[in-house]
Amino acid sequence: MKRLLILSLLLAGLTSTLLAQTVVTPKDGVATVTVKNPNNYAVEDAIVVLKIDHPSYRSAEVKAGGKVIPSQVDVFDNGTSRELAFVIDLKAGQSRKVKIAFSESAQDPNTYRSRTHAQMFLKENGQNVPKEVIAAPEDNMYNKLHHHGPAIESELTAYRVYFDKKQSVDLYGKVVKRIELPVTMWYPTDQQLADKYGDDVLFIGQSLGLGPLKGWDGEKAIHIEPMTGREAKVLATGPVRAIMEMNVYGWEYQGQKIDMSTRYTIYAGHRDVCVQNKISGSNVSGLEFATGIQKLRRGDIMHTDDRGMYADWGTDYPVNDTVKYPMQTIGLGISVPENYLVRQTQDPLNYICVVKPDAGGQINYRITFAAEKEEFGYKTPEAFFRYIDMWKDEKPMEVTVKK
Repeated sequence: MKRLLILSLLLAGLTSTLLAQTVVTPKDGVATVTVKNPNNYAVEDAIVVLKIDHPSYRSAEVKAGGKVIPSQVDVFDNGTSRELAFVIDLKAGQSRKVKIAFSESAQDPNTYRSRTHAQMFLKENGQNVPKEVIAAPEDNMYNKLHHHGPAIESELTAYRVYFDKKQSVDLYGKVVKRIELPVTMWYPTDQQLADKYGDDVLFIGQSLGLGPLKGWDGEKAIHIEPMTGREAKVLATGPVRAIMEMNVYGWEYQGQKIDMSTRYTIYAGHRDVCVQNKISGSNVSGLEFATGIQKLRRGDIMHTDDRGMYADWGTDYPVNDTVKYPMQTIGLGISVPENYLVRQTQDPLNYICVVKPDAGGQINYRITFAAEKEEFGYKTPEAFFRYIDMWKDEKPMEVTVKK
């Protein structure tokens, strides 16, 4: 047996995996793994992501203790990459054996309850037409897409990314836990609000919002322009995780043309999102970029470890209509691994992490938020910052693949 580590959730709604590291090679369509919780507390919805070493598996049945666990197989990169994802509950220090039976048949979408969701719509002839891929050579798509770009959600939170030079990440806070975007389409009616549906909780304006990757000119964050093409994708939606992706081609940045791919993944039972950026070009190793979180308009309280984590708690307008929509109190958080971090700084609008790609052109980090109005969440900055401190420091699960 060979011990392999995989980054995963350690507390309900806390961390999420950055990259699938464990490769499973099914024998006669079957594999067995052991997932161990090395922590001294129980873990709900611990994430496990396995790379599948097989060219055609499209679904799987995952069992632990004889009970079926919801799972999904996602296919990437024109069918050349496949991953199995599932979440599992573990007691403190517990190890659980998981048996997996793979299949070349597609999974029935009604097999498991959807605990995540992804969507994107193009406005055509007065209709919102669902799309998995939308591409354009110019920045003229922002108002041509319903809710201005792709969106993903778990039962706890929802996020959207703007299809424009900002590529800002906007936030949808919830009151109760449920999947809502197929119903509200991001913009709830008055009746839906009365029925405790969520809505937009942050007006970004000219600030960073929460965790976009932008250029850095040495003093401030700059937009992703000029470029030769921009593309939005919905890569996965299902019972375990939802994934959206933004791609930029031919970005003229610091004297060279580069491509940038940014993937956002949310998991069942989680409020946070894993952000994976891939920078490609002739010489990207010396380039610096910026990410971070915006300062909140009223009562902003900042929290940091000076090692790549920023969080704040305060009150701000959710949209630019400040008459109909009252201010909302929220908490924002970002955690950047130190190997990507150049320095932390701030400007009048933002708390900023200046970052650089690793040798493979990657810049990966996590973002999270909470809305005070949640019936299941955090009501004070102290409670939210305790969550942030645990979220940024959690140890990884241990996954052993039986050979």
